[in-house]
Amino acid sequence: MRRRDFIGLAAGMAAVWPPAARAQQAMRKLGVLMIVAEDDPDSRRRIAAFRLGLRELGWQDGQNIQIEYRWAAGRPDLIRQYAEELVALAPDVILANGTPVVAALKPLTRSIPIVGVLIVDPVGLGFVTSLSRPGGNITGFSFINSELIGKWTSLIKDAAPGVSRAMLLYNPKITPFYGDFLREIAAAPQSVAMEVVPATVDTVDELQTRIEGLARTPGTGLLIGPDAANIVNIRKIALLAAANRLPAISVYRQFVIEGGLMSYRPDTADIFRRSAGYVDRILKGAPPASCRCSSRPSSNSSSTKRPLPRSASSCRRPCCRSPTR
Repeated sequence: MRRRDFIGLAAGMAAVWPPAARAQQAMRKLGVLMIVAEDDPDSRRRIAAFRLGLRELGWQDGQNIQIEYRWAAGRPDLIRQYAEELVALAPDVILANGTPVVAALKPLTRSIPIVGVLIVDPVGLGFVTSLSRPGGNITGFSFINSELIGKWTSLIKDAAPGVSRAMLLYNPKITPFYGDFLREIAAAPQSVAMEVVPATVDTVDELQTRIEGLARTPGTGLLIGPDAANIVNIRKIALLAAANRLPAISVYRQFVIEGGLMSYRPDTADIFRRSAGYVDRILKGAPPASCRCSSRPSSNSSSTKRPLPRSASSCRRPCCRSPTR
């Protein structure tokens, strides 16, 4: 075959090859910004579940997709730095783990699709217009809602009947949105078993003073929600709560492993696996606005508990019996 004929034949084949098939052959680029450290056990499980979800949908890292990971280790400065780095790389999609990560990415781009995972109050924070019609370039999976807060307070009440007020521990520098979220919870008192109020801690040094103070306040329990500062300091928080016999429940399973009382949460690894479906749809041409922002936890829940000393709460039972699903 002459060279001119071969070039003509190749050009003709490219013209008739289906556009979707050509796109599938191209290397796509995905940015992933995780809010915690790379060596965090929960985060490793979440990323493994996400990668499995991608593989099930035909995406193999290094073959038809290139994944750029960033791990912020709970530091606001790194969240901002890595958000800017990923946007500068112009990936096809960004997977954003955590509300502060989505908040950092939002002003940086209106064109790169963002799939937020484990975010809080996406409508109230202006990330999406509504859950059913997100609008813009952001969608994903919310995590903490009044239903889950109600579950936490119910379990605390079950373990420690004398508790009438739950303090939500968070760092306002990293998760300032909790203030508004708690006001929304207060506006719907029927959804929770007790009053929920903030317990803010700006620095690690303040943790001991704050937890010891809460333990000395009658009728007080502690909620440890998703917050980069909480997960980074989860061992310290668990040890302080146990030492001061403070009834406490966390969204993090590691809290119980380190000596805390209870943890209860949706299956976060399953949420990451489901988020791979959103990434797949967007890579195949669907706009983020067509992917409903989900506020419903997966049907699988993770609950862990240990006995609570009776002197801490006048507990009528040796331990809290968390329901299973």
